[in-house]
Amino acid sequence: MDAEEISSAIASEDPAVGLRAALALRRLAERVEASQVESARERGWSWQQVGEALGVTRQSVHAKYGKPKYGKPKYEKGRYEEGENARNGRAVSAGGARPGA
Repeated sequence: MDAEEISSAIASEDPAVGLRAALALRRLAERVEASQVESARERGWSWQQVGEALGVTRQSVHAKYGKPKYGKPKYEKGRYEEGENARNGRAVSAGGARPGA
């Protein structure tokens, strides 16, 4: 659905049409939020700042966007080194040694 279709569907008396519009809006909002969280993190925003902007805790926004399903974290550039440690998901310090090693 595009913006005009959604606008018209919201005003519909048919619940099926209105509910499809609500679903389309929810999906659009989720895409916008994810994109803006990524943008904020790339610009150096803390999880605290992102959470405050969204009206949620830093923990909840980090839980939703900070932990990868697979591989490297989504928005933590430079946190993992290339090669074997990156494939194993091992964090490294700026000097190349694993923290706590």
